[in-house]
Amino acid sequence: MKKPQKGFSLIELLIVVAIILIIAAIAIPNLIKSKMAANEASAVGSVRTINTGEVNYAASCPATGFSATLAELNSGAICTGGKGIIDPVLSAGSKSGYVFAYTPKPGVETPPLNDGYTQTGIPSSVGTTGQRGFYSDQTGVIRYTLTGLAPTNASNALQ
Repeated sequence: MKKPQKGFSLIELLIVVAIILIIAAIAIPNLIKSKMAANEASAVGSVRTINTGEVNYAASCPATGFSATLAELNSGAICTGGKGIIDPVLSAGSKSGYVFAYTPKPGVETPPLNDGYTQTGIPSSVGTTGQRGFYSDQTGVIRYTLTGLAPTNASNALQ
């Protein structure tokens, strides 16, 4: 009489491993796409946060206008009304796989006020952390490019 078999045969184990690999091959690209979509949504939210922060800063610091740097929206070094408007991670210029650049536009008044600003958010690694680049200015309109390059005022606007 034959003893009952204990465990799995090599063929059964190979079939299970093959099924797991097939499932992983299907799931991983979708995971990467969903992470990129989440990063892009976070970038749009960050651009909106900076826009709102700039409006608050200009209202709190009328002698300065808009902030001189992105970090000023957190530190309040130039105007104490600007302290803690945005979080320290965003004020450092990088968040959720995107790099944010901020440029103030000084006016012609004496003393000079920052009458406007531009900001861009581009993926730190195009195709991995995000696909679209974002732009906004003091008008509050968010614009984008599909290439991940820095957009301009002439780029498509988000709907």
